[in-house]
Amino acid sequence: MNKVSAIICAAGTGERAGFGRNKLLTPLSGAPALYHTLTKFDLKEIDEVIVAASTPDYKEIKALCAPFGYTVIIGGKTRFESVKRALEKVTGDIVIIHDGARPYVCEETIKKCIEAATAYGSAVCAIPATDTTAIVYYGVITDVPKRESVYCVQTPQGFNTEAIKQAYALASAEGKTFTDDSSAYSAYIGIPHVIDGDRKNIKLTYREDFMHDIPAISAGESDSIGFGADTHAFGGLDNFVTLAGVKISCDSSLVAHSDGDVIIHALMDAILSACGLKDIGHYFPDTDKKYKGADSALLLKNVLGIAKDSGYALTNVSVTVQAEKPRLAPEIDRMAARLSELCGIARDRVAIAAGTSEKLGFVGEGLGITAYCAVLMKRV
Repeated sequence: MNKVSAIICAAGTGERAGFGRNKLLTPLSGAPALYHTLTKFDLKEIDEVIVAASTPDYKEIKALCAPFGYTVIIGGKTRFESVKRALEKVTGDIVIIHDGARPYVCEETIKKCIEAATAYGSAVCAIPATDTTAIVYYGVITDVPKRESVYCVQTPQGFNTEAIKQAYALASAEGKTFTDDSSAYSAYIGIPHVIDGDRKNIKLTYREDFMHDIPAISAGESDSIGFGADTHAFGGLDNFVTLAGVKISCDSSLVAHSDGDVIIHALMDAILSACGLKDIGHYFPDTDKKYKGADSALLLKNVLGIAKDSGYALTNVSVTVQAEKPRLAPEIDRMAARLSELCGIARDRVAIAAGTSEKLGFVGEGLGITAYCAVLMKRV
Protein backbone atom coordinates (compact mmCIF):
# COMPACT_ATOMS: atom_id res chain seq x y z
CA MET A 1 0.00 0.00 0.00
CA ASN A 2 1.44 3.33 -1.07
CA LYS A 3 1.86 6.05 1.53
CA VAL A 4 0.14 9.26 0.42
CA SER A 5 1.24 12.77 1.32
CA ALA A 6 -0.51 16.04 0.59
CA ILE A 7 0.88 19.55 0.22
CA ILE A 8 -1.37 22.58 0.66
CA CYS A 9 0.00 25.90 -0.61
CA ALA A 10 -0.99 28.78 1.67
CA ALA A 11 2.03 31.10 1.65
CA GLY A 12 0.70 33.69 -0.80
CA THR A 13 -0.44 37.23 -0.10
CA GLY A 14 -3.63 37.24 -2.18
CA GLU A 15 -3.13 40.85 -3.28
CA ARG A 16 -5.69 40.63 -6.08
CA ALA A 17 -8.45 39.99 -3.55
CA GLY A 18 -7.74 43.37 -1.99
CA PHE A 19 -8.27 42.41 1.66
CA GLY A 20 -4.96 43.84 2.83
CA ARG A 21 -3.91 40.45 4.19
CA ASN A 22 -3.63 36.82 3.13
CA LYS A 23 -7.01 36.08 1.52
CA LEU A 24 -6.92 32.55 2.96
CA LEU A 25 -7.31 34.00 6.46
CA THR A 26 -10.35 36.03 5.41
CA PRO A 27 -13.69 34.72 6.75
CA LEU A 28 -15.69 32.48 4.44
CA SER A 29 -18.95 31.04 5.79
CA GLY A 30 -17.97 31.81 9.37
CA ALA A 31 -14.39 30.49 9.31
CA PRO A 32 -11.10 31.40 7.61
CA ALA A 33 -11.16 30.30 3.96
CA LEU A 34 -8.12 28.08 4.53
CA TYR A 35 -9.93 26.18 7.29
CA HIS A 36 -12.44 24.83 4.76
CA THR A 37 -9.59 23.60 2.55
CA LEU A 38 -7.88 21.92 5.49
CA THR A 39 -11.03 19.97 6.39
CA LYS A 40 -11.19 18.41 2.92
CA PHE A 41 -7.83 16.65 3.36
CA ASP A 42 -8.63 15.05 6.69
CA LEU A 43 -9.10 11.67 4.98
CA LYS A 44 -8.03 8.14 5.88
CA GLU A 45 -6.48 7.86 2.40
CA ILE A 46 -3.95 10.59 3.23
CA ASP A 47 -1.13 9.77 5.64
CA GLU A 48 0.39 13.22 6.11
CA VAL A 49 -0.41 16.81 5.19
CA ILE A 50 2.19 19.57 4.89
CA VAL A 51 1.00 23.17 4.73
CA ALA A 52 3.26 25.93 3.39
CA ALA A 53 2.75 29.28 5.14
CA SER A 54 4.45 32.66 4.93
CA THR A 55 6.43 33.94 7.91
CA PRO A 56 3.86 36.64 8.86
CA ASP A 57 0.99 34.11 8.77
CA TYR A 58 2.85 31.15 10.26
CA LYS A 59 1.42 31.31 13.80
CA GLU A 60 -2.16 31.81 12.65
CA ILE A 61 -2.00 29.03 10.07
CA LYS A 62 -0.25 26.71 12.52
CA ALA A 63 -3.15 27.26 14.95
CA LEU A 64 -5.66 26.40 12.21
CA CYS A 65 -3.74 23.22 11.38
CA ALA A 66 -3.24 22.08 14.98
CA PRO A 67 -6.59 20.25 15.34
CA PHE A 68 -5.79 18.18 12.25
CA GLY A 69 -2.21 17.37 13.24
CA TYR A 70 -0.88 18.83 9.98
CA THR A 71 2.76 19.91 9.61
CA VAL A 72 3.31 23.62 8.84
CA ILE A 73 6.46 24.88 7.16
CA ILE A 74 7.68 28.29 6.03
CA GLY A 75 7.11 28.57 2.29
CA GLY A 76 8.89 30.69 -0.27
CA LYS A 77 8.16 33.96 -2.05
CA THR A 78 6.65 32.04 -4.99
CA ARG A 79 4.38 29.03 -5.22
CA PHE A 80 7.19 27.12 -6.93
CA GLU A 81 9.54 27.73 -4.02
CA SER A 82 6.87 26.81 -1.46
CA VAL A 83 6.18 23.48 -3.15
CA LYS A 84 9.90 22.77 -3.46
CA ARG A 85 10.37 23.31 0.27
CA ALA A 86 7.34 21.19 1.12
CA LEU A 87 8.58 18.36 -1.10
CA GLU A 88 11.71 18.21 1.05
CA LYS A 89 9.49 17.18 3.99
CA VAL A 90 7.29 14.70 2.11
CA THR A 91 7.69 11.02 3.05
CA GLY A 92 4.90 9.47 0.97
CA ASP A 93 5.24 7.45 -2.24
CA ILE A 94 2.51 9.60 -3.82
CA VAL A 95 2.08 13.33 -3.22
CA ILE A 96 -1.04 15.39 -3.86
CA ILE A 97 -0.45 19.13 -4.28
CA HIS A 98 -3.33 21.56 -3.77
CA ASP A 99 -3.84 25.31 -3.62
CA GLY A 100 -5.21 26.50 -0.30
CA ALA A 101 -7.34 28.95 -2.28
CA ARG A 102 -9.53 26.11 -3.58
CA PRO A 103 -11.73 25.32 -0.54
CA TYR A 104 -14.54 23.81 -2.62
CA VAL A 105 -12.59 20.73 -3.69
CA CYS A 106 -14.63 17.62 -2.95
CA GLU A 107 -13.56 14.34 -1.39
CA GLU A 108 -14.35 12.44 -4.59
CA THR A 109 -11.93 14.59 -6.62
CA ILE A 110 -9.12 14.11 -4.08
CA LYS A 111 -9.62 10.34 -4.06
CA LYS A 112 -9.69 10.18 -7.89
CA CYS A 113 -6.45 12.15 -7.97
CA ILE A 114 -4.77 9.72 -5.55
CA GLU A 115 -5.97 6.69 -7.55
CA ALA A 116 -4.82 8.08 -10.90
CA ALA A 117 -1.45 9.24 -9.59
CA THR A 118 -0.90 5.76 -8.19
CA ALA A 119 -1.86 4.13 -11.48
CA TYR A 120 -0.20 6.50 -13.97
CA GLY A 121 2.47 8.35 -11.99
CA SER A 122 0.65 11.66 -12.46
CA ALA A 123 -2.88 13.02 -12.20
CA VAL A 124 -3.91 16.55 -13.12
CA CYS A 125 -7.47 17.77 -12.54
CA ALA A 126 -8.75 19.82 -15.45
CA ILE A 127 -12.06 20.93 -16.97
CA PRO A 128 -12.86 21.78 -20.62
CA ALA A 129 -12.82 25.50 -21.40
CA THR A 130 -16.30 26.88 -22.06
CA ASP A 131 -15.14 30.20 -23.54
CA THR A 132 -13.12 30.67 -26.70
CA THR A 133 -9.50 31.28 -25.69
CA ALA A 134 -6.90 33.33 -27.53
CA ILE A 135 -3.15 33.88 -27.51
CA VAL A 136 -2.57 37.62 -27.12
CA TYR A 137 0.67 39.57 -27.53
CA TYR A 138 0.86 43.33 -27.06
CA GLY A 139 -2.87 43.78 -27.30
CA VAL A 140 -3.51 41.70 -30.44
CA ILE A 141 -4.70 38.12 -30.95
CA THR A 142 -2.02 36.01 -32.56
CA ASP A 143 -3.70 32.62 -32.35
CA VAL A 144 -7.03 31.04 -31.40
CA PRO A 145 -6.66 27.42 -30.24
CA LYS A 146 -9.50 25.01 -30.95
CA ARG A 147 -11.76 25.22 -27.94
CA GLU A 148 -12.28 21.46 -27.72
CA SER A 149 -8.56 21.02 -27.07
CA VAL A 150 -8.27 23.69 -24.38
CA TYR A 151 -8.70 22.77 -20.70
CA CYS A 152 -8.53 24.80 -17.50
CA VAL A 153 -6.05 23.17 -15.14
CA GLN A 154 -6.98 22.91 -11.45
CA THR A 155 -5.57 21.40 -8.30
CA PRO A 156 -5.20 18.91 -6.72
CA GLN A 157 -2.45 17.45 -8.86
CA GLY A 158 -0.92 14.13 -7.88
CA PHE A 159 2.45 12.60 -8.72
CA ASN A 160 4.90 9.89 -7.96
CA THR A 161 6.88 11.67 -5.27
CA GLU A 162 10.36 10.93 -6.57
CA ALA A 163 9.39 12.04 -10.09
CA ILE A 164 8.00 15.43 -9.06
CA LYS A 165 10.94 15.97 -6.70
CA GLN A 166 13.26 15.36 -9.64
CA ALA A 167 11.31 17.81 -11.80
CA TYR A 168 11.58 20.54 -9.18
CA ALA A 169 15.28 19.85 -8.62
CA LEU A 170 16.07 20.07 -12.34
CA ALA A 171 14.02 23.25 -12.73
CA SER A 172 15.81 24.85 -9.78
CA ALA A 173 19.20 23.86 -11.17
CA GLU A 174 18.34 25.67 -14.40
CA GLY A 175 16.91 28.69 -12.59
CA LYS A 176 13.41 28.07 -13.91
CA THR A 177 10.11 28.38 -12.08
CA PHE A 178 6.60 27.17 -12.95
CA THR A 179 3.18 28.37 -11.86
CA ASP A 180 1.82 24.85 -11.48
CA ASP A 181 3.22 21.38 -10.88
CA SER A 182 2.06 19.73 -14.11
CA SER A 183 4.17 22.23 -16.07
CA ALA A 184 7.30 21.24 -14.18
CA TYR A 185 6.47 17.55 -14.58
CA SER A 186 5.85 18.01 -18.32
CA ALA A 187 9.13 19.88 -18.82
CA TYR A 188 11.36 17.26 -17.17
CA ILE A 189 9.58 13.96 -16.63
CA GLY A 190 6.83 13.17 -19.12
CA ILE A 191 3.29 13.84 -20.29
CA PRO A 192 0.94 14.34 -17.31
CA HIS A 193 -2.20 12.24 -17.08
CA VAL A 194 -5.40 14.35 -17.01
CA ILE A 195 -8.48 13.47 -14.98
CA ASP A 196 -11.86 15.15 -14.78
CA GLY A 197 -11.91 18.19 -12.53
CA ASP A 198 -14.93 19.87 -10.96
CA ARG A 199 -16.46 23.20 -12.02
CA LYS A 200 -17.37 23.88 -8.41
CA ASN A 201 -13.70 23.68 -7.48
CA ILE A 202 -13.09 27.37 -8.14
CA LYS A 203 -10.04 29.27 -6.98
CA LEU A 204 -10.56 32.23 -4.66
CA THR A 205 -8.73 35.02 -6.48
CA TYR A 206 -10.85 38.17 -6.31
CA ARG A 207 -13.06 39.62 -3.58
CA GLU A 208 -16.24 38.56 -5.38
CA ASP A 209 -15.11 34.92 -5.34
CA PHE A 210 -15.74 34.91 -1.59
CA MET A 211 -19.45 35.22 -2.28
CA HIS A 212 -19.48 31.98 -4.26
CA ASP A 213 -21.16 29.72 -1.72
CA ILE A 214 -23.56 32.22 -0.18
CA PRO A 215 -27.09 31.52 -1.42
CA ALA A 216 -28.64 34.35 -3.35
CA ILE A 217 -30.95 36.47 -1.19
CA SER A 218 -34.29 36.90 -2.89
CA ALA A 219 -35.94 40.31 -3.10
CA GLY A 220 -39.17 38.49 -2.27
CA GLU A 221 -40.14 36.51 0.79
CA SER A 222 -38.59 33.11 0.05
CA ASP A 223 -35.49 33.57 2.24
CA SER A 224 -34.91 35.15 5.62
CA ILE A 225 -31.78 35.93 7.64
CA GLY A 226 -31.70 35.68 11.43
CA PHE A 227 -29.14 36.71 14.04
CA GLY A 228 -28.78 35.61 17.65
CA ALA A 229 -26.35 36.05 20.54
CA ASP A 230 -25.95 34.57 24.00
CA THR A 231 -23.59 34.92 26.97
CA HIS A 232 -23.15 32.89 30.14
CA ALA A 233 -20.73 33.37 33.02
CA PHE A 234 -18.44 30.79 34.58
CA GLY A 235 -19.15 29.72 38.13
CA GLY A 236 -20.77 26.29 37.85
CA LEU A 237 -19.49 23.28 39.76
CA ASP A 238 -19.09 20.87 36.83
CA ASN A 239 -15.72 20.24 35.18
CA PHE A 240 -17.00 20.80 31.65
CA VAL A 241 -18.95 23.21 29.45
CA THR A 242 -21.49 22.20 26.82
CA LEU A 243 -21.10 23.93 23.46
CA ALA A 244 -23.02 22.97 20.29
CA GLY A 245 -24.20 19.87 22.13
CA VAL A 246 -20.65 18.73 22.90
CA LYS A 247 -19.21 18.41 26.42
CA ILE A 248 -15.74 19.98 26.64
CA SER A 249 -13.44 19.70 29.67
CA CYS A 250 -13.05 22.95 31.61
CA ASP A 251 -12.15 23.97 35.15
CA SER A 252 -15.63 25.42 35.64
CA SER A 253 -19.03 25.15 34.01
CA LEU A 254 -21.34 27.96 32.91
CA VAL A 255 -24.09 29.25 35.18
CA ALA A 256 -27.47 28.92 33.49
CA HIS A 257 -31.04 27.78 34.06
CA SER A 258 -30.55 25.10 31.38
CA ASP A 259 -27.24 23.48 30.43
CA GLY A 260 -25.76 26.87 29.41
CA ASP A 261 -25.02 25.94 25.79
CA VAL A 262 -24.41 29.47 24.47
CA ILE A 263 -23.96 28.29 20.88
CA ILE A 264 -27.30 26.51 20.70
CA HIS A 265 -29.02 29.37 22.54
CA ALA A 266 -27.65 31.89 20.01
CA LEU A 267 -28.71 29.55 17.19
CA MET A 268 -32.24 29.22 18.54
CA ASP A 269 -32.63 32.99 18.83
CA ALA A 270 -31.30 33.39 15.27
CA ILE A 271 -33.84 30.87 13.95
CA LEU A 272 -36.73 32.53 15.76
CA SER A 273 -35.55 35.96 14.62
CA ALA A 274 -35.50 34.85 10.98
CA CYS A 275 -39.10 33.64 11.35
CA GLY A 276 -40.18 36.95 12.88
CA LEU A 277 -40.96 35.28 16.21
CA LYS A 278 -40.16 36.09 19.85
CA ASP A 279 -36.89 35.03 21.50
CA ILE A 280 -36.19 31.82 23.41
CA GLY A 281 -37.03 33.45 26.75
CA HIS A 282 -40.64 33.62 25.59
CA TYR A 283 -40.81 29.93 24.70
CA PHE A 284 -38.56 28.57 27.46
CA PRO A 285 -38.70 31.03 30.39
CA ASP A 286 -36.13 30.61 33.14
CA THR A 287 -38.95 30.94 35.64
CA ASP A 288 -40.31 27.58 34.51
CA LYS A 289 -38.84 24.78 36.62
CA LYS A 290 -39.26 22.19 33.87
CA TYR A 291 -36.42 23.85 31.97
CA LYS A 292 -34.02 23.66 34.92
CA GLY A 293 -30.88 21.93 33.61
CA ALA A 294 -32.63 21.30 30.29
CA ASP A 295 -30.71 19.76 27.39
CA SER A 296 -30.42 22.59 24.86
CA ALA A 297 -30.30 20.06 22.03
CA LEU A 298 -33.90 19.12 22.87
CA LEU A 299 -34.89 22.79 23.04
CA LEU A 300 -33.35 23.30 19.59
CA LYS A 301 -35.48 20.45 18.26
CA ASN A 302 -38.57 22.29 19.56
CA VAL A 303 -37.44 25.56 17.97
CA LEU A 304 -36.92 23.86 14.61
CA GLY A 305 -40.46 22.53 14.95
CA ILE A 306 -41.76 26.03 15.68
CA ALA A 307 -39.93 27.32 12.60
CA LYS A 308 -41.40 24.52 10.47
CA ASP A 309 -44.89 25.41 11.69
CA SER A 310 -44.17 29.01 10.62
CA GLY A 311 -43.25 27.80 7.15
CA TYR A 312 -39.44 27.95 7.36
CA ALA A 313 -36.59 25.45 7.05
CA LEU A 314 -33.00 26.02 8.17
CA THR A 315 -30.44 25.96 5.33
CA ASN A 316 -27.24 27.53 6.69
CA VAL A 317 -25.62 28.20 10.08
CA SER A 318 -22.62 30.42 10.85
CA VAL A 319 -21.38 30.66 14.45
CA THR A 320 -18.66 32.72 16.08
CA VAL A 321 -17.83 31.87 19.70
CA GLN A 322 -15.48 33.88 21.93
CA ALA A 323 -13.80 32.24 24.91
CA GLU A 324 -10.51 32.51 26.73
CA LYS A 325 -11.11 28.99 28.07
CA PRO A 326 -11.42 26.15 27.30
CA ARG A 327 -9.30 25.87 24.15
CA LEU A 328 -11.85 25.30 21.39
CA ALA A 329 -9.76 24.83 18.24
CA PRO A 330 -9.42 21.02 18.71
CA GLU A 331 -13.20 20.74 19.19
CA ILE A 332 -14.42 22.74 16.17
CA ASP A 333 -15.00 19.75 13.89
CA ARG A 334 -16.79 17.80 16.60
CA MET A 335 -19.03 20.76 17.45
CA ALA A 336 -19.85 21.51 13.80
CA ALA A 337 -20.65 17.86 13.11
CA ARG A 338 -22.95 17.70 16.13
CA LEU A 339 -24.69 20.94 15.14
CA SER A 340 -25.15 19.59 11.61
CA GLU A 341 -26.75 16.46 13.07
CA LEU A 342 -29.05 18.41 15.39
CA CYS A 343 -30.14 20.81 12.65
CA GLY A 344 -30.61 18.12 10.00
CA ILE A 345 -28.52 19.98 7.42
CA ALA A 346 -25.34 19.03 5.55
CA ARG A 347 -22.02 19.41 7.37
CA ASP A 348 -20.77 21.93 4.81
CA ARG A 349 -23.72 24.21 5.66
CA VAL A 350 -22.44 24.65 9.22
CA ALA A 351 -19.40 26.75 10.14
CA ILE A 352 -18.04 27.50 13.59
CA ALA A 353 -15.24 30.00 14.20
CA ALA A 354 -13.68 30.35 17.64
CA GLY A 355 -11.50 33.07 19.05
CA THR A 356 -10.54 34.96 22.20
CA SER A 357 -11.14 38.59 23.15
CA GLU A 358 -7.41 39.28 23.54
CA LYS A 359 -7.79 39.55 27.34
CA LEU A 360 -10.27 42.43 26.94
CA GLY A 361 -13.69 42.74 28.56
CA PHE A 362 -15.95 40.14 30.17
CA VAL A 363 -14.83 37.27 27.91
CA GLY A 364 -11.21 38.40 27.82
CA GLU A 365 -10.98 38.29 31.60
CA GLY A 366 -12.11 34.65 31.51
CA LEU A 367 -15.44 35.38 33.19
CA GLY A 368 -17.65 33.70 30.60
CA ILE A 369 -18.32 32.70 27.01
CA THR A 370 -20.23 34.56 24.28
CA ALA A 371 -21.59 33.15 21.03
CA TYR A 372 -23.02 34.86 17.95
CA CYS A 373 -24.99 33.08 15.25
CA ALA A 374 -26.35 33.99 11.83
CA VAL A 375 -28.72 31.69 9.93
CA LEU A 376 -30.37 31.52 6.56
CA MET A 377 -33.94 30.20 6.54
CA LYS A 378 -35.87 29.24 3.45
CA ARG A 379 -39.64 29.48 3.20
CA VAL A 380 -41.11 26.08 2.38
